[in-house]
Amino acid sequence: MGENMRIVNLIENTEGVKGCASAHGLSFYVETEKHKLLVDLGPSEETIKNAEVLGIDLKAVDTVVLSHGHYDHSGGIMPFSSINSTAAIYMQKSAPGEYYADDGVAEDRDRYTYIGIDKNIADLPQIKLIEGDYEIDDQLTLFTIEEREEDVPFTNARLLEKKDSGYIRDDFRHEHFLVIKDGGRHILISGCAHNGIVNILKEYIRKFGEEPDVVISGFHLMKKTDYSDAQMRVISDTAKELQKYHTIFYTCHCTGIPAYDAMHEIMGDQLRYVHSGDEVVLG
Repeated sequence: MGENMRIVNLIENTEGVKGCASAHGLSFYVETEKHKLLVDLGPSEETIKNAEVLGIDLKAVDTVVLSHGHYDHSGGIMPFSSINSTAAIYMQKSAPGEYYADDGVAEDRDRYTYIGIDKNIADLPQIKLIEGDYEIDDQLTLFTIEEREEDVPFTNARLLEKKDSGYIRDDFRHEHFLVIKDGGRHILISGCAHNGIVNILKEYIRKFGEEPDVVISGFHLMKKTDYSDAQMRVISDTAKELQKYHTIFYTCHCTGIPAYDAMHEIMGDQLRYVHSGDEVVLG
């Protein structure tokens, strides 16, 4: 790995570094040999404040990647753009779509909650709307999923896209994944892995011909209610599948602590949790 590489979590759901806010959302700051970049910007301007607490200068950031079109990854983009108007912000063309969560309250007109991005983001001059895979330069590449062999996370069931004809299941074509090549290492960063972490790994291998050294991703397994036995089996099967890779996994945000604990029991030190403000120490 390049000697100067740094990866710092700027915000996620659990308390970490003293003085850093935690919130439902995600943001990572990454420094490589060539870049200072952000993957997602959390749910609000709290992400910006956490960067200040951590002594990270967001004015120096040159690249931003929005992993997918949800508010909890994009809420800090407008506040960020007022302090840094030059960083290129990459998102899939479909990221500013009409994305909703079904809260399941029957007969209630507020059953569907908008969870998409602030529509003003799409109008920022530094936005780069891309379609499918995209190579930013020889160090940074974005890729999307073309085929899914395995199921998507069971928690996706309540995530919808609003169409003229009504609400349909979100197919998450607005989700892409960042690959960083740095000093001989390949690091894959995903926001929530709505396409399924195993599908993402298989697609990575199809496209890059080898396993990533490190994966940083939420696994989208968090629930407000208890898991069914079948859901617990999915969680442990996912862990057993990830164990087959020579990859170190760092997770956070939408994995949820109960799912993390169950997976960690199987994967041990191959799986690590990153709390709000933590630096990811790549061994």
